[in-house]
Amino acid sequence: MLRLTFVFLSVLPLFSEASSGSSSIHLRRATSKAKNNTSSAPQNWVLKDNYQGTDFLTKWNFFDQSDPTHGLVKYLDVDAVKSDNLAFVQGDSMILAVDNTTQLAAGKPRNSVRISSKATYNAGSLFIADSAAMPASCGAWPAWWTVGPSWPNGGEIDVLEGMHQVNTDKMTLHTSEGCTVDLSQKMTGKEDSTSCGSSNGDNSGCVSYKQTLQRQTRTSFVVGGGVYAHSWTSPSGTDVPADITSNKRDPTTWGTPAGLFSAGSGCNFSEHFHDHVLMIDTTLCGDWAGSKGTITHDTCPSIPQGTSMTCADIVQDPQNLDDARWNINSIKVYQLQ
Repeated sequence: MLRLTFVFLSVLPLFSEASSGSSSIHLRRATSKAKNNTSSAPQNWVLKDNYQGTDFLTKWNFFDQSDPTHGLVKYLDVDAVKSDNLAFVQGDSMILAVDNTTQLAAGKPRNSVRISSKATYNAGSLFIADSAAMPASCGAWPAWWTVGPSWPNGGEIDVLEGMHQVNTDKMTLHTSEGCTVDLSQKMTGKEDSTSCGSSNGDNSGCVSYKQTLQRQTRTSFVVGGGVYAHSWTSPSGTDVPADITSNKRDPTTWGTPAGLFSAGSGCNFSEHFHDHVLMIDTTLCGDWAGSKGTITHDTCPSIPQGTSMTCADIVQDPQNLDDARWNINSIKVYQLQ
């Protein structure tokens, strides 16, 4: 498998305190070509948490309940995850994988991992996640996201979310009822929906799409993306902004937002988004990736044209899940001083 590196950045909502109408969440894609912002002083970000190396697993809670998105997975507790070798340190990186050794009967769940940070975060937090790979298997629905307490209260921000082998990052905000956003401002992403509230079984949220997962082969992706504030795609590390490699973080220089969510009338982001934990998971099929019509040659180039296979058929075979794994070098969290 061709291994490609991505560096992902995001910033917890940078809310304006002036009024609910001026609150906004920025999503930026940036490269070294971004123009410096000379109109204001650089921001001062101080390292708060570092998720890296041998102590990576000690800083996360392992979810072992039924998948809320109804995927064909069985999430394991930390001891079972270690026993099944689905979460382990490899060199300086952390691997989070889906079982790819067990042949399953039809409709049976496959062992997988879903973790949430023990620490919680609020406005003014910068996250830099440096990863070498993300799940890129047909049937997989991987996500890097954050969520507040008592969903949908406290909000959810889907930072990096995709399914199968498609090349689109679905950047989404979810809130309790009554929150809309303005997506008409300058951004490189494509507006899809402006109603964030989850009610009456509609959990689609407000969405901006971005072509940030660029399919290179059947199993390799150059990946980037972010909700909160800042993100970019970097095929080989050559386009990482200089302030990152020099260890001086200044997100104001990172270029045009991939998405810019500004609060609509009556929606106060500081009330709808708070006390977030970091989340990483890989489910299989489920409400989105397993829905009718999602398995095609376009979404899964590895399967033949006109296939009658379903998502459930595909994930029975462990060989189809060889690339359903995260390879995370580090996740660093900074706070604005």
